Order: sequence, then C-alpha cells, then structure tokens
Amino acid sequence: MAKKKVVVLDYGSGNVRSAVRALEAAGAEVELTADPEKVLAADGLVVPGVGAYASVMEQLTKLGALRWIGRRIAGGKPVLGICVGHQVFFDEGVEHGVKTAGIGEWPGTVERLQADVIPHMGWNTVRPPEKTKLFAGIENERFYFVHSYGVQKWEFDVTQPAMTPPQVTWSSHGTPFIAAVENGALSAVQFHPEKSGDAGKKLLSNWLETL
Repeated sequence: MAKKKVVVLDYGSGNVRSAVRALEAAGAEVELTADPEKVLAADGLVVPGVGAYASVMEQLTKLGALRWIGRRIAGGKPVLGICVGHQVFFDEGVEHGVKTAGIGEWPGTVERLQADVIPHMGWNTVRPPEKTKLFAGIENERFYFVHSYGVQKWEFDVTQPAMTPPQVTWSSHGTPFIAAVENGALSAVQFHPEKSGDAGKKLLSNWLETL
C-alpha cells in the first residue's frame, strides 16, 4: 500500500524535525514545507507549535497559512495540530493579560493552568471518549506534555441535530484541561506524540489510518 503523504507546516516553529521523524516512523512519507500547493495537496497536514500563542498566530498569519488550513478543513482534508498548534484552533489565547484571536474552529480560551507547578512537564494519562479513533488501543497509555496554558472548559453548542459533536479527550494538571479534540477532518493534541514513545507512534499511526 502506498504511503500517505504528509506535510509538516514549516512556518518558523521550533522542534519540527522530531515531528517529521515520528511521522516517518509511523509509516508516512513526510515533507517539511510551506509551499501552498503541497500543503493543499497532501493527504494530511500537521501544524506544529511551540512557544507563545501570540507568536504562533503571528507567524501563521504572516505566512498566509490560515487560508490554506481553512481550505483543507472546509474540503474535509485532514489536519492535525500539536501543542500550540492544538491551542490556536480555539477562539483565543490569553497570556500575561494580553488576548490574541485564534483560528476559532472551536469555542474556548487558552489560559494559564491553575496548578501549583507550572509548566506541566512530563508524562500524564488522558481520558478519551468511547468513540475515539486517535486513541484506539492506547486509551490507558501516558503521553508527554510540556505546556503552561490550556483550555479548561468545553462549551461547544451543537446547533444542527445531524452534526456529529467533536470527541474531546481530557487530562488534569491542577485542574482538568482539554488534551485532544477529534472533529471530522480536524484533530489536535495538547501533548507531544513525537516525544511520547510507542504510545505517540501508535497515535500518529491511528491518525494516518484516517487519511
């Protein structure tokens, strides 16, 4: 069977090489690029992200990537966000009292975690829903997190009866926060699958099977 072609979006975010290697290990043919034609044509697009929410949004906007990402989602072509690349799909991020508008695919505000120890760094369990595809076979595994901010409330209102509501996975650090969302063509995870060993490899493999 031909390998799935995946683009890791190259927009200036750090630590993308490890994501490329992890996707290759999971069985994909991977290219790190910001070429619009390749971004739109790929079987899957991965949006990585490390650092500040505002900085990631600024870089994506400057590149023109928000339009490409939107076109893929509208056309049902799979997108996977990782870490801050997960956070930007919510309405907004608040860091040091400054609000930054996000992509707005999901309602919610990315805020500082309410915990005694920040950042949340290390291995943690997750609580996926019953119909999860991303976590199939790894529901009880641990994943590697590095973050100080997260979405701590889910307020998605399904206004169309025929609409399938997003599948939300939770974790906890001081307070519950959203660890992943599966929503049709768009999926995103707060943790780093590329740093999560065999469990992360299996999650990426599960995602590749949906392409």
